[in-house]
Amino acid sequence: MFKTIVIVLVVLVAAVLVYAATKPDTFRIERTASVKASPEKLFAIINDLHNWDAWSPYEKLDPAMKQTLSGSASGKGAVYEWDGSRKVGAGRMEIVESSPLSQVTIKLDFLRPFEAHNIAEFILEPKGGATDVTWALHGPTPYVSKLMSVFFSMDRMVGGAFEEGLDNLKTLAEK
Repeated sequence: MFKTIVIVLVVLVAAVLVYAATKPDTFRIERTASVKASPEKLFAIINDLHNWDAWSPYEKLDPAMKQTLSGSASGKGAVYEWDGSRKVGAGRMEIVESSPLSQVTIKLDFLRPFEAHNIAEFILEPKGGATDVTWALHGPTPYVSKLMSVFFSMDRMVGGAFEEGLDNLKTLAEK
């Protein structure tokens, strides 16, 4: 009986490992919100990393987090580094592309609790008296992340934070 249980467990673990290997090599998570504000106003808020503490949901996860802003005051070359609790970890983001009124692209490097190198994008599309703001994150999916995705939905976890951030951005911009 014991031998049968061990064999079943080994087969189940092997099945999970093989299934994880079939997951995509890249990921993309995005959320969009309609904001009753001009692209000019939204671009100014997103393009200046000094403004992020007013709307980013990640800022509230660790009030004691150390933050360092360097590089350009805003736009391309602006850098934000953080080091905090296990909830926020440590990392660095740098604006690598800043297209006035339409897009901000950020190189996002996580150092802790796990290492990852991704791209975040904010895309602004005017729609009548409002602007659609899309917050997206994409990058490679290493095997460990594929394995984790068998049990946890990264889209649900990160997407929920993006939804909260877009709601905060909407509240801030519509004032």
